[in-house]
Amino acid sequence: MKEVIITGATGMIGSAVTKLMLERGINVTAIIRPMSENLEYLENLVETDEKRIENSESGILRLVDCDLSELRTLRDKLGWEHDAFFHFGWAHTFGPGRNDASKQEVNIKATLDAVHLAYETGCKVFVSAGSQAEFGIASAKLSDELPKDPKTGFGIAKLAACRLSQLECANLGIRHVWGRIISCYGPGDNKSTMIMTAIRAMLRKENMEFTPAKQMWDYIYVDDLAKAFIALAANGKDQKCYTIGTGESRLLSDYICAVRDAIDPTIDIGLPESDTNADSLDGTVMRLEADITDLIADTGFMPEVSFEDGIKRTVEWTKQQLTII
Repeated sequence: MKEVIITGATGMIGSAVTKLMLERGINVTAIIRPMSENLEYLENLVETDEKRIENSESGILRLVDCDLSELRTLRDKLGWEHDAFFHFGWAHTFGPGRNDASKQEVNIKATLDAVHLAYETGCKVFVSAGSQAEFGIASAKLSDELPKDPKTGFGIAKLAACRLSQLECANLGIRHVWGRIISCYGPGDNKSTMIMTAIRAMLRKENMEFTPAKQMWDYIYVDDLAKAFIALAANGKDQKCYTIGTGESRLLSDYICAVRDAIDPTIDIGLPESDTNADSLDGTVMRLEADITDLIADTGFMPEVSFEDGIKRTVEWTKQQLTII
């Protein structure tokens, strides 16, 4: 790959993929939402002429303002010479909009518009991010062979976008690869996630309330996730869906303790006891673990960053974001 296009480039995953591709000498055209609040994550990657001479092997980043609803207007502006299209843009991943059918419908249309823009700009492969939410509640390791029964508007929309974009890519002759993310953490994460909520509360020495945290979870560090998506673009098989994680799960309580140990091992996190061993309780997913057998076999990808190392990096990044630290 020499020239790629990416949507959602200011998000945690999109910015990590963008940074890694630039480091590998790949030129990136990043389609960003006008006035994106996370634009700072990319602005530091834009090189001046002087920096470009110093880092002659790095790729060039081009920023293009465009709302997801207007992707089809970019054909003439972007040109034809591109190799791959990464689609990470997705609105309403948190909050009430996650179960708003009309808002999620817009995301489905934006995915199909992205497919057509990929075709119109010469891309040979379309790579997009799916979610564990497409499965619903499952008790086995997640792979595409499992039945899909999404329980949220977000999960339903992701599954619909997957199936429809597969169909459209087949019609247009573009390789289609879908990567379903289990759970990701790292710099740039949304502050409302469990990991970021715990980090921020512990750094601020705030009182914390946790559930027993007996769920089994599979967290992958964002840099590893970025490597996985780039590997899928290079070697993922056409029309195939891959589950992305570390392939191993741990109790959520273990992750919370690891966060505490990275900040201050003396913090009392007060996890309550529970003896539930059910696969689900009141609709709560009790096990999320990726089956990465096909991902490894087809791409050679292997996660490299342990949770302990990744959480230390995430804590340091968060400290820089909190003005009180």
